[in-house]
Amino acid sequence: MEVFIKMALDTGNLCILAGNANPELAKKIADHIGVNLCDAHVGHFNNGETQVMISESIRGKDIFIIQPTSQPVNDNLMELLIMADACKRASAHSITAVVPYYAYARQDRKTRGREPISAKLVANLMTTAGVTRVVTVDLHAGQIQGFFDIPVDHLAAAPVIAKHLRSKKLEDVVVVSPDLGGVTRARILADHLHAPIAIIEKRRPAPGRAEVMNLIGDVKDKTAVVIDDIVDTAGSLCEGAKALKKYGAKHIIAACSHAILSDPAVQRINDSDIEKLVLTDTIPLPPEKESDKFVVLSLSEAIGDVIVRIQSHRSVSQLFGKAEQN
Repeated sequence: MEVFIKMALDTGNLCILAGNANPELAKKIADHIGVNLCDAHVGHFNNGETQVMISESIRGKDIFIIQPTSQPVNDNLMELLIMADACKRASAHSITAVVPYYAYARQDRKTRGREPISAKLVANLMTTAGVTRVVTVDLHAGQIQGFFDIPVDHLAAAPVIAKHLRSKKLEDVVVVSPDLGGVTRARILADHLHAPIAIIEKRRPAPGRAEVMNLIGDVKDKTAVVIDDIVDTAGSLCEGAKALKKYGAKHIIAACSHAILSDPAVQRINDSDIEKLVLTDTIPLPPEKESDKFVVLSLSEAIGDVIVRIQSHRSVSQLFGKAEQN
């Protein structure tokens, strides 16, 4: 069925534009679809300002800008906004921002007085710049979709992660949510693996610190698969793994969509009870952050198929099943 979709796709009206955040992912997506990347230069002027020059006509075309807003966050976000503005002023028919990792997603509400809601600000900036649709993966908070007044395709990495885990033929699997807020994400993966779930109950006495208070569910003598959207400093992840080992888990595997890996995350993971950490390539993994414990899966085919579906006006939710769809 997917072959028919690709044959019916109007590739002449499709333009994939890559920023500097993850050009390798953009190239893989274009190769999967069977098109070339749009001829464009995204760099900087001598004074540090972002420079965008699109070298081919995009009048009337459907533009897909591949640009996660990962580190350096503000530089990559500005690149996305300026690329969108350039496309809008060049009379593009539509501008879809493919943002596999959405920055500022953890600032989605006010928890104290005089705090910004930066996730909403970023949504406003994208829309103002000319973005007409957003494709993203595993938002930290699903309600961020409601911050946009344009369509949002919210995809889950769980099907790709589950396919990898099934290939390992793991026994006695239990999917573990590292906190109460991640239960929905854990349930999606558990459904794909036909496994039960467990939940780690924790509290945060201070920013960046987490304490495990309790475990809901049974992990004794089982293979525990901890699923989360972001691994940043890995403090919570490693503390959760320590608790799972204490409660009798036989093997501990972790899976996270977005590998931020701020120091000292890599060292913490290497020293932890985690046997393998399954990541995706929403954020590029630099050589200095590689580890023998890491397994990196590509979402290029999944995102490429989403672009094909959008371009050929077909359902995205049918393709991803459990992924959320506007």
